[in-house]
Amino acid sequence: MSRARVAVLKAVSTQASITEVAAEFGISRRHLTRLIAAYRQGGLDALEPRSRRPHNTPNKTPVVVRDRVVELRRQLTADGLDAGAVTIAWHLQQEGFKAPAPATISRIISQAGLVSPQPRKRPRSSYIRFQAAQPNEMWQSDFMHFRLADGSDVEVISWLDDHSRFLLSATAHQPVTGDVVVATFLDVIDVYGTPTSTLTDNGRVYTARFGGGRNAFEYLLPILGVTQKNGHPGHPQTQGKIERFHQTLQRWLGARPPAHSLPELQRQLDQFREHYNEQRPHRALQRTTPGHAYRATPKALPADARAPGHYRLRYDRLDSRGHMSIRRGGRMHHLGIGRDHTGKRVLALADDHQITVIELHTGEVLSTHLIEPNKSYWRNQQKEPDRWPSPTN
Repeated sequence: MSRARVAVLKAVSTQASITEVAAEFGISRRHLTRLIAAYRQGGLDALEPRSRRPHNTPNKTPVVVRDRVVELRRQLTADGLDAGAVTIAWHLQQEGFKAPAPATISRIISQAGLVSPQPRKRPRSSYIRFQAAQPNEMWQSDFMHFRLADGSDVEVISWLDDHSRFLLSATAHQPVTGDVVVATFLDVIDVYGTPTSTLTDNGRVYTARFGGGRNAFEYLLPILGVTQKNGHPGHPQTQGKIERFHQTLQRWLGARPPAHSLPELQRQLDQFREHYNEQRPHRALQRTTPGHAYRATPKALPADARAPGHYRLRYDRLDSRGHMSIRRGGRMHHLGIGRDHTGKRVLALADDHQITVIELHTGEVLSTHLIEPNKSYWRNQQKEPDRWPSPTN
């Protein structure tokens, strides 16, 4: 029996005065008087402590908002999209609702049984984070494996802006080679300009430094004034943004029917890129989209501040005289690289002013040629003129 009941029963039984009972049980005379009045009106049950919960809760999340939170969680998860509390809050705001706090949203989806238990993760305070100050200051790249409907393995290479998480490019190949890295990089430059630097892992398609040489990508970047950065071997956290991005891409593709061909997969990637850049809020960007973040700040330029330009790529094999041909403006031009390089497979990189020829096997720059539209023969500017035949007009 509770102390309040004993005190009241003793007081009403006239065994002692109210003052004596109050002193004995350590309560005030006024409080004991109120308890006796409650007892006479409602019996012993009236002496039980009442809930202190308010009769109404003005800040309680409306039922319509709670239901929409649950719907969004299920819908986003089924579509293979991020369905965290911050993302759900962003969607609620876009729909005109007053979004609850992320902690409230987390509690709602937990109560609905939509959260799978996970092991404890490292606290965010332990992470060492970095982010480029401007768009195009650094581009990250990596590729991932994916299987088509028939089980065949393909690879998807992505280029991601470090500052804004803007997805510059995502293309499917079978497989990703060094040539693909160069070609996709130049395609992105044509659209978005030249970055200040790149960050990749140490895969052979990005660097050959551990094999004692350099590949075409490593020779291409200095020509464009781009600084190459590579993460430490066995430490993928350095490329954390692109690694985390591939989780998002894998989840999105996994929620859709598997593509039957590379073109079909590429159409899915194009659809994803539009959604990721323009319709999906990014938590690291204060709920703005990568597209908005990429366009909101002036873009960085390479160290030599060269203006962005259009680059044309051409793969070829040198003939028996160490020459190759290239068509420009409807006219065929001949490039003299040198007889010492007869039969070598080369990559020719052309901008508006000159052509640079790189040997694909070693990555060595073999020659540079000025673009002279009125001449059919463009000599190697790295060699003395008297070593070459006279140009013909």
